[in-house]
Amino acid sequence: MQKINKIALTAAVCLAAALTAMNIAFRIPEYTVLILICFAAASIISAVIVLLCIRHFEKERIIRERENILRMMHSLNTMAVLWDSDFHYVEVNAALTRSIGYTSEDLSDIKLLRKVLPPDAFAPSLQAVINSRDEEFAVTAKGGAKVSTIWNTSIVSTVQDKKRNSCLMLSIGLDISETVMMKEDLIKYSKELAESENRYTLSMDLSEIGLLLKEPGRNSYYISDQLMNMLGLNVSEISEGVLKARFYPADIMTFNALQAAMVNRHLAADSGTIHSTEFRMLSADNTYHWYQFRYKITPAESKLLANIGGAIIDVTKDKEKDLLIEKMAYIDDVTQIYNRNKFMQIGQETFECSADTNRSYWVIVLDIDNFHIVNDTCGYQNGNKLLAEFGRIIERSVNSGGFGARIGGDNFALLIHDNGDDELPERIIHKIQSEIRDLFSDSHAMQTITCSAGYCKMSDGGNDFAQVLDHAEFSLSLSDGSKSDIIRYDNKIHDRIIAGTALENELAAAIEKNEMVLYYQPKINLSDGSLMGMEALIRWVKPDGTVVPPNQFIPVAENSMLITKISAFVLKEACRQNKEWQDKGYPPVTVSINLTAVDFYQTDVKEAIQNALEETGLDARWLDVELTESLALKDIDHAIQQMKDIRDLGVKLSMDDFGTGYSSLSYIQVLPITLLKLDRSFIMYLEEDEVSREIVSAVIKIAKSKKIETIAEGIETFGQAEILKRSGCDHAQGYFFGKPMPADEFEKFMSSKSEHCRQIMSVETAD
Repeated sequence: MQKINKIALTAAVCLAAALTAMNIAFRIPEYTVLILICFAAASIISAVIVLLCIRHFEKERIIRERENILRMMHSLNTMAVLWDSDFHYVEVNAALTRSIGYTSEDLSDIKLLRKVLPPDAFAPSLQAVINSRDEEFAVTAKGGAKVSTIWNTSIVSTVQDKKRNSCLMLSIGLDISETVMMKEDLIKYSKELAESENRYTLSMDLSEIGLLLKEPGRNSYYISDQLMNMLGLNVSEISEGVLKARFYPADIMTFNALQAAMVNRHLAADSGTIHSTEFRMLSADNTYHWYQFRYKITPAESKLLANIGGAIIDVTKDKEKDLLIEKMAYIDDVTQIYNRNKFMQIGQETFECSADTNRSYWVIVLDIDNFHIVNDTCGYQNGNKLLAEFGRIIERSVNSGGFGARIGGDNFALLIHDNGDDELPERIIHKIQSEIRDLFSDSHAMQTITCSAGYCKMSDGGNDFAQVLDHAEFSLSLSDGSKSDIIRYDNKIHDRIIAGTALENELAAAIEKNEMVLYYQPKINLSDGSLMGMEALIRWVKPDGTVVPPNQFIPVAENSMLITKISAFVLKEACRQNKEWQDKGYPPVTVSINLTAVDFYQTDVKEAIQNALEETGLDARWLDVELTESLALKDIDHAIQQMKDIRDLGVKLSMDDFGTGYSSLSYIQVLPITLLKLDRSFIMYLEEDEVSREIVSAVIKIAKSKKIETIAEGIETFGQAEILKRSGCDHAQGYFFGKPMPADEFEKFMSSKSEHCRQIMSVETAD
């Protein structure tokens, strides 16, 4: 501004000088021409001086302006180029040199610059350059790499002279290499995704695989198009209630387990694990199809919730092939519901699931009261019919979610979800009892059918499901014999189990320490009083001499499976001792042993007996196996086969406690027994009760007609022995003839006291 003011002042001075010169010239005519010439010359010189000053000032302005632009350009963090339109001047900033690796001196060479920049960077006209906003092109860096850039160019000043008109321009560029790469990757990914989606959709359609997804916090499930078609739905989201309603009633527990998996404190360990489950759902054809759901549970942000999702496949055809195998392994033949094996499998899975999800279940065990009476009075066919009808009642009882099975004989079991109502089990039991009382038909119209139940809560204790079931069965076993009993496992029962566990541990140690001893009670031939056999009876003799009776430890042994060790000892020791006495010269007699249900139904009895006979050298005819009536009738078909296998060895078979189980005499025709043992309850009133004498006499006559020998137990008086002898009873056992004795005392009995029995019966015969 100061320089401009000086130029104006100079112009004003020149103008004043010209006016003064003209005034003087007009006043001095004779010098007018000379004065004007001098003035013109002075004016021209002054004008030249002024023009030179203006040009000088302009050059200084351009230089200052360029310096300012350069300072601004070098301060930019992005690429910048200051150049004139004919490339006589090129200046680049540090950001550009860093990006492409060339120095500013290198780029001042127009030839190199044209190699660095692509051809499309050089527009045909200056105006085209200005108009090319956001121009994208690749700059060639030192070494040949391409740097993607975007440029904008603006004119910052113009230069005009006689030789040329030039514009000074500033081009600012942005490095968009990463953006371009992302764009290319995105385009590539989008293309691959489209192709993948096409392949995925096609593969889903061809493979008939549906998808099911449940997100935390939502009350609906997402289902894929394929699953919509499989289920006959027209919406891609369905509520929990709608989905649950499509599940087969017996598979509701599976749905509940999937729901429970949504809230799980152990999800971190489970995350990534592929699970698989199977269930039935109502499908598009309005029938239930079997589906396999392979899914994964992943924790959500809250860490207390989870996503659950996976693939669903229709496995109905495969399932039909598996049904035959499953039926053989898991379906009860009589009732066509699940058996004990399946109940234990489902129960253990539920037990493990409940531990993870804090959900609990009720276990209910039911027993048809006096079921054997139905078999006795109505026959096996009607007994099986009753079992089948009871099985259908069990199935109806689990429609709201649960699992039912026949776990053996006339025992059934239920697994019911605990909804927080402690009265739920008893309501279910009462309903079952009500339904079974209504089961009247021509075949058992004279019977009132009832059932008893024991139950417990899964969370009440137990290391596994087997122990939980034991608790329910133990509760049922505490029934006092009344019909329709309902007993819940509680703390008192728990204390009894704890006491039993302590006894069980003590018993296990006793077996290992050989504290088990056999006692022998004589069996007498009533016709002449001779010793015809002996019954081997187990006793537990502690080191201090205390004798523990069998009724205290045998039930514990049966529940703990220690009974198998005890039974093996009894079998082998009885055979060994009998063979030893024969080798000593005593007259050979039969030794009888008792089999428990565990021995009879869960072990290979025939093989065990055969091995014991071979190891001890005892002839099979001198061994008698006693079975209780209730044991034999627990599973009559299996019992008959087992008994035939034992008879094939040449071993005798006796039915113990005959009459205590309300059985009919028709069993004498079916069971392959050689000896019928009359229970002491019929013997104790023989001398004063005419009815007892008539019953005993009738049983003996029927047995004789079937060529089956009879023996009476519990004889304590001579009068009882005499009545039995006159009634035709073959043999006798009881305190009147001898108490159970250890082996050494029984050997003395064989040497002396057995002769005393002979004399007693012989004297009476002579009289």
